[in-house]
Amino acid sequence: MIENLREMVVEDPGFYVSIVGLAIGTVFGFIVYVTNFCTMGSISDILNFGDYRRFRSWLLAAAVAIIGTTYLKNAGIADINSAMYLTPNFNWLANIVGGLIFGFGMVFSGGCVSRNLVRAGAGDLRSALVLIVTGIFGYMTIGGIIGPLRISAFGSTVVDLTDYNLESQSAGSILSLFTGFDATTANLAAMVVIVAALLIYCFKDSSFRKSATHMFAGFGLGLCVVAGWMITGLAFDEFADQAVPIASLTFVRPTGDTLEYLMRYTALGAPGFAVVTVAGALLGGFLGALVRGRLSLITFANSKDTVYNMFGASLMGIGGVLALGCTVGQALSGFSTLAVGSMITFIFIVVGGVIGVKYMERLIMADV
Repeated sequence: MIENLREMVVEDPGFYVSIVGLAIGTVFGFIVYVTNFCTMGSISDILNFGDYRRFRSWLLAAAVAIIGTTYLKNAGIADINSAMYLTPNFNWLANIVGGLIFGFGMVFSGGCVSRNLVRAGAGDLRSALVLIVTGIFGYMTIGGIIGPLRISAFGSTVVDLTDYNLESQSAGSILSLFTGFDATTANLAAMVVIVAALLIYCFKDSSFRKSATHMFAGFGLGLCVVAGWMITGLAFDEFADQAVPIASLTFVRPTGDTLEYLMRYTALGAPGFAVVTVAGALLGGFLGALVRGRLSLITFANSKDTVYNMFGASLMGIGGVLALGCTVGQALSGFSTLAVGSMITFIFIVVGGVIGVKYMERLIMADV
């Protein structure tokens, strides 16, 4: 059955990736909106109210994504080893600094890129401008004016793991180096331990177990990540003139890609997975707001609000590129591959978010 499905998708990968990617993005955006899923908000909940439910929802999504991605890999449905997160070029410093910058920035822009996407879909003009600025600064960091600075600052910190006889930066590969286990056994052991720890942490809390909304968000968003790996995995054909890259949900560079696509549509042809998932998240936010009766145009409260949001957006663009992803791209999609760099980024996004919330509180108090 899988092979028949693969043959069908490979015959017209652009069509199937676009259609399914749009559907995945739409479901993702709808779930984010109707459940109020927000990674920045989860950090704020912990610091201000001692409420860990949204944070646990984020971790549950990661656990579900890990389980599903491991299945796709072991079943031969998607060659997860070729995902960008598992490259043997391990840039630990970029993961740390990028995570900190992104986490700090998302506080000032009122949420991460995915949150701003669904808010923009619901009519928030502030979020629309945040997305534009994030995309521009992301591209500036990739190959624009900030690019040379990025290379000079972080190019020398890359560790080539092949020097240590490692083919990737997966937790299983590194575990096999220290234990002597074969790669398959080590990957399975790492997956079981990490998933068990995440699930125990999530479900040991009775308030989380009683919250259908938070559990639904965790399961639903985790499955969206798995679906992304599945469709791009089925569409991948190494012999194609332009092979579809193995990928799943991420939103920093794709936001810039979407801006480029809007400006150069006639030269670029059919949109790729990244662009259609961004469009889908916008549509999902629109549908969520429509269902909840919350469609409305919202703009900045004052000039200070504008400056804060633009500052945060620029940091998210820079940090997201340095770290190779965001709260979704690294903390869910990357984490689902068990890439050590993704785990480091996840941790430091949270640390950056905590610092950002504390600093924002100081700024607010200074204005009182």
